[in-house]
Amino acid sequence: MNRINRDTIVAIILLLLVGFFAYSSFAIKTPVFERLAPGQMGPGFWPRIILTGLAIMGLIYLFQSIVNPPPPGEKRGGLIGWYRHYKNPIWCFAVFAAFLTIIPVLGMLIAGLIFVFSLMTMLGPKDGLAVKRHVLTTFGTVGGMWFIFACLLEVQLPKGQLTSVFDEWLLVNICGIVSSIGELFADAGPSCSALMPSV
Repeated sequence: MNRINRDTIVAIILLLLVGFFAYSSFAIKTPVFERLAPGQMGPGFWPRIILTGLAIMGLIYLFQSIVNPPPPGEKRGGLIGWYRHYKNPIWCFAVFAAFLTIIPVLGMLIAGLIFVFSLMTMLGPKDGLAVKRHVLTTFGTVGGMWFIFACLLEVQLPKGQLTSVFDEWLLVNICGIVSSIGELFADAGPSCSALMPSV
């Protein structure tokens, strides 16, 4: 209960890193954000949102490591035993590294689709029905996030060297349809209010 264990040390290191990155987020400077309009989000807004979540999870991890410390280390049979024990985290890091590598080539959308589908297929069941669920979940989550950031929030997501034409086509067509629908509702608003009887 009172001894310092490996989880407590890891939690403290993670919290220190989160604090350092949170402090650094206030110094993000880009020419686009030199003059912000009142109420406009700065470049450090989203990093701080993510870091807040990481800080909360780090505090929970620290609390758990103190209240319920891990059992003493056990022998896992050398390098092969170590790999078998940590196989899933190792492959998660490997797939994430591959995702970061292919973003400049395939763009955020396609790289994200490959990343999420690969992780779900690698960690989850692999029968035909499960793979169909993985495809639907992948397109729903990644496509939904792309739509929110690219179309609704108008965030400039990375385009790929090989897929820049496709990325631009998606932006023009899908976001253009959303913009047209928004303009229709905006134009219909005053005409509808004019038709309503005055009290």
